[in-house]
Amino acid sequence: MAKGAETSTGPTADRLRRGPYARGRAAREQILDAALALFGEAGYRGTSLRDVAQRAGLSHPGLLHHFPRKEALLEAVLQRRDEVDAAQTGLDAARGRAVLDGLVALVARNAGAPGVVELFCVLSAEATAPEHPAHAWFAARYRRTVRLVAAALEEVAADGRLRSGVHPATAARGVVAVMDGLQVQWLLDRGGVDMAADLRAHLDGLLSEPLSPPSR
Repeated sequence: MAKGAETSTGPTADRLRRGPYARGRAAREQILDAALALFGEAGYRGTSLRDVAQRAGLSHPGLLHHFPRKEALLEAVLQRRDEVDAAQTGLDAARGRAVLDGLVALVARNAGAPGVVELFCVLSAEATAPEHPAHAWFAARYRRTVRLVAAALEEVAADGRLRSGVHPATAARGVVAVMDGLQVQWLLDRGGVDMAADLRAHLDGLLSEPLSPPSR
């Protein structure tokens, strides 16, 4: 073999293997972006897989290659939204009071995406039915969220910054309930409800020292 030639296991083969994989990842991202937008505009039930394929610039069979069922697409969209939000707000690596700050940042971020907030509110309500395709996902998500907030409040308590009489597990459920309720109120009165400010005020009521003021 000539000097410098690449074998079937060398760089050229790696690039060839990565090509279809990269294209597949890109197509999947296009599908998730299109589905998130359409679910926010027309709702989950009002959106077909053909609608998503058209918005994503793919054929219907091309979409089915990645998501053969609409239920699988819905779960992937919800999971992706959580992952992006956690990364953007720092919640994926936060602890203690930083988790509480991250929740306020998340709510502020949501205020810029009313279609997504509406989708989440509608789907979470629909998913209370055990037969709903997102029922298990939402149930698991609420358990994780409550555990995250409870652990953060326990760490705050260990630092001596939680108000006397506040029970972390109970307070965590209250925080999640406040976040959900604020979303509904905001959707009904977007000019009169400041979700981030109201959540911050609620959290400050649990602490012996207020959260850091929002950065300007």
